[in-house]
Amino acid sequence: MRNLIGLFCLLGIVTGAHAEVQSKAISYDDEGTALTGYLYWDDATTEKRPGVLVVHEWWGLNDYAKKRARMLAELGYVAFAADMYGGDRVTKDPGQARDWMQEVTVDPELWRLRAGAALAQLKASDLVIPDKTAAIGYCFGGGTVLQMAYGDAEVLGVVSFHGSLPAAPEEAEGQIGPKILVLHGQADAFVGPDVVANFQSKLEAAGANWEMDIYGGVRHSFTSPDVGEYGIENLKYDAQADARSWARMQGFFDELFQD
Repeated sequence: MRNLIGLFCLLGIVTGAHAEVQSKAISYDDEGTALTGYLYWDDATTEKRPGVLVVHEWWGLNDYAKKRARMLAELGYVAFAADMYGGDRVTKDPGQARDWMQEVTVDPELWRLRAGAALAQLKASDLVIPDKTAAIGYCFGGGTVLQMAYGDAEVLGVVSFHGSLPAAPEEAEGQIGPKILVLHGQADAFVGPDVVANFQSKLEAAGANWEMDIYGGVRHSFTSPDVGEYGIENLKYDAQADARSWARMQGFFDELFQD
């Protein structure tokens, strides 16, 4: 992937073009629910490249999720910021966010189908190599991409940033194709040691290809610089964990997408 990014830079020098990240809204549907996601790509080249799905936190598809999709495009990927709620629903109220999240997560199969509808939009882009895709998610989105892996979604791997860590179901044994990377804060009061232990145990039982980085003393939402606005004690940005987890994701993608 780094070679691909270098090629983009070379093309910019040779042609004199000023490459920019472009974006466009894409409307799609899941079982009658109208959804709107956002595709991001660098226009330095029209060559196909790997694609990454980005799934938002329980607040909805807000500017933070879109920022991460843009950052992925700057790295040379095509990124699609998924909409898991529809109706342009975004909130800063935890109670409202919980209600919207539960509408999606009440049925794991429907949860995976909603994420799958977004993945289909990413793969449909003529800029994406369809068999070189991955998915990342934050908080609720982290749980979402794990559910995608449990359903053997057609991605090479998934990355959960401070995700909810739902346990792999028994029926997933031997059926989890995507590689799994989990990036977790050790001091996250939402996801206690018992949850982590059960999560790890069920992945082992399922025979998954997984790994987990745990950042000591780090709380939930450690990648979000503005998380203090929500006034929740367990939410705290950590610049070191943010930088390390993003770098870890890049190394994971280098492995997934190598030729």
